Amino acid sequence: MTIISSFADLFTLLTILICLLHRCGANYEVESVTGSGNVLSAKLKLVGGKAEFGPDVKRLNLTAREVQISHCFNFDMTDGSLETDNRLHVRITDADRSRWEVPQDVIPRPVPASEDVLLHSSGLSNSSLPGNSTMSSTSSDLTFTIHTAPFRFTVSRRSTGHVLFDTCAALIFKNRYLEVTSALPNRGASLYGLGEQTKRRFRLQQNDTFTIWNEDVGRADILDINLYSSHPFYMDVRPGGTAHGVLLLNTNGMDIKYGGSYITYKVIGGVFDFYFFAGPSPLTVVDQYTQLIGRPAPMPYWSFGFHQSRYGYKNVADLEGVVAGYTKAKIPLESIWSDIDYMDGGQDFTLDPINFPANLLRPFVDRLHNNSQKYVVIIDPAIKKEAAPPQNESVGLFLQRNGTNYVGRVWPGEAYYPDFMSPHAAEYWARKISEFRRTIPADGLWCDMNEPSNFKDWEPLNEYDDSPYRINNTGIHRNLNNKTVPVSAVHFNGVSEYDAHNLYGLLESRATHDALLKDTARRPFVLSRATFVSSGRYTAHWTGDNDGRWEQLAQSINTILNFGLFGIPMMGADICGFTGNTTEELCSRWIQLGAFYPFARAHAEKTTARRELYVWESTAQSARKALGMRYRLLPYIYTLMYEAHTTGSPIARPLFFSYPQDADTYGVDKQFLLGHGVLVSPVLEPGATTVDAYFPAGRWFSLHGRSPAISLQTGKRVTLPAPADSANVHLAGGNILPLQQPGLTTSAARQSEFHLLVALAENGTASGELFLDDGESPEMGGVGGNWTLVRFSCNTEDRKGIITTTVSSHVVQNSYAPSRTLVISKVAFMGLPSPPKGFTVDVNGAELKAAGTKSRRNGVFTVSGLSLVIGQQFEIKVVTSH
Repeated sequence: MTIISSFADLFTLLTILICLLHRCGANYEVESVTGSGNVLSAKLKLVGGKAEFGPDVKRLNLTAREVQISHCFNFDMTDGSLETDNRLHVRITDADRSRWEVPQDVIPRPVPASEDVLLHSSGLSNSSLPGNSTMSSTSSDLTFTIHTAPFRFTVSRRSTGHVLFDTCAALIFKNRYLEVTSALPNRGASLYGLGEQTKRRFRLQQNDTFTIWNEDVGRADILDINLYSSHPFYMDVRPGGTAHGVLLLNTNGMDIKYGGSYITYKVIGGVFDFYFFAGPSPLTVVDQYTQLIGRPAPMPYWSFGFHQSRYGYKNVADLEGVVAGYTKAKIPLESIWSDIDYMDGGQDFTLDPINFPANLLRPFVDRLHNNSQKYVVIIDPAIKKEAAPPQNESVGLFLQRNGTNYVGRVWPGEAYYPDFMSPHAAEYWARKISEFRRTIPADGLWCDMNEPSNFKDWEPLNEYDDSPYRINNTGIHRNLNNKTVPVSAVHFNGVSEYDAHNLYGLLESRATHDALLKDTARRPFVLSRATFVSSGRYTAHWTGDNDGRWEQLAQSINTILNFGLFGIPMMGADICGFTGNTTEELCSRWIQLGAFYPFARAHAEKTTARRELYVWESTAQSARKALGMRYRLLPYIYTLMYEAHTTGSPIARPLFFSYPQDADTYGVDKQFLLGHGVLVSPVLEPGATTVDAYFPAGRWFSLHGRSPAISLQTGKRVTLPAPADSANVHLAGGNILPLQQPGLTTSAARQSEFHLLVALAENGTASGELFLDDGESPEMGGVGGNWTLVRFSCNTEDRKGIITTTVSSHVVQNSYAPSRTLVISKVAFMGLPSPPKGFTVDVNGAELKAAGTKSRRNGVFTVSGLSLVIGQQFEIKVVTSH
């Protein structure tokens, strides 16, 4: 009897069993393998198949690139054309016919090597092929192995030997059906991603199917269905905290079945275009992923304030009353939003002449601007038929079907759909936005209904209107045409909606973003319901039409964390719920959580009872406390936006991003981190007076100051009190937070002096940073830009009972701060020896007298009366004795 001695051995055995179970359908074998520089190419031929879903493609090309080919091939490796050491691209397509792929102008990326070049490179024919051939590079942690008969490929991690992806089952490649399966370690993988779905948990659950198809779902409170966005990307975290990412860059509809020991892709078109990201940490996976798909767009500073919206604000006076209600209640309000109510008969770029006439709405918007507040309006993509240019003047503007503009039906009645794949449509869209903003200078645009939605019943036209394999659309295998433009519609250059459907929201977001940028020369704010891979380059997103129920409150965390993985960090949910009549308690708890969403907006449906945050006094009290803390944290949150824009890192993060070696964090989805160190532990159940929260090892300090510091050698669950008016928010030791005083607008908050909050780790260290710019320039942190970045560090030295804690600043870039009076007036320490017998404070070598105050409560020591200029180096020494 053989004993399985390692995880790798167990995985190999499981892989064999899975391969035996899944070896059915078409089989391919390798005819030849060719290599050139950092590219491997293989020719595959069909050796078996079955008729289900149509005939098999007989010949395939495989190309793997971006790691060098190992010496066993004796190929030339001197061209140095590595694009990245941590990304592997594997593409499988029809050898004889071109197929639909994501256009380069939609998601720019390295072009696959020319097949003509590869054919003339050194290679191995079928007669000399080994059982398998490996491609790797000493500078990469990814190894690619191709197996010949039957064909399969594996991707492994060089440093551990672990197999990350193994296409052990039969590959199926037909005209409108593709299938591939990879084995996974049954108990050694934690998967996240594959959205957008309604689901109970953040970590993917075994035996779930994840359908990728942008769908207009009227209520996003039904579990296990696909929603408005398509992101066929997942992150796999293995024991010990090593992580990798897998993207299938394909816009066609698909079902992805996660069976625990395997993952199967069933795709209804396109090609297999896989990208593998080596990590090895969760943060580096997202960094590598967004290097490929594009970094998240910088968001304007004002967008991090609190927003109020409602479908059903009936006129300008109603809007004015809401703004006044927030002012009277002393609850921060950054912007007021208008749903389709402001439009004339639901038509884009129009105003209701009775309820929202320009002579009333424009002065209202001007008053908002004078008070440093903003106005955002909704726009839907469809253009009322009668308002569109005539057919002979609209060539290239709208989607076509059967040789003419396709006519759908949405809010304005019969309507055309702009074809955002066409440059003519983008120009038309920009012109309409600019013309509208001359009348009403809206500060941001909200793109809704852009899956795109359609109220019109469809009639079959050709084979595309019903795919051979029906994906599990909306959980009941609905036709692809359900509530959308028929997939037999045609885009610019003859591209079918069948192939390009999932791109529509991305392309509208791009056109809207670019139009605002051109019209304002300022940083655009766009919110889009439908998204795809790389949408984060242009837009924020929200969870859609949620319901005012406790379950939806909890599930919002899952979706927000998911979109952080997808490169869309500006993410939120409709606070207090969109549909249904929420309760006072639920709304109070929701703002306690929602105040820490990266994007914080309350929105509701017109038939619901009014639920603005001032309606109930208990909710107003919760809002003042929660949003007060949010606005204090704005310098920190905005710095996280800079980090997201430059590295792709999420603003809201799962705990395992900061604590990947703590396996107990892998399943935590009722809490989240803002950045590295701010832990939010909300109440998610009615009537709760305590919260059972997980704390990783280390020191944790309450930002509400309501409990002693938590100090743990290993992670554990801690029961915390849960007052009715606030959520538990803790700061991890080892972090330095830049803070400002709260205000009723972000502009007011930005006028206040800065404070530093230094939370010492057990070893007496801490670090943090502060990014500053004007909050509206298009570029954020670019070369030669007008911005300041300061990094703070703290170290502690103990010499015979005399403890010196030193906080210092390091100015990385300083073109913004010098022209402004930006000072740090106070530095507070958490975790100093308590109580010290005495203390002295030195600032840049000069002793301050009577500047420090020691709070007995929770051991917070504060140095006040400072005037430290941001953008200048400084050093503070606090000397205490035991």
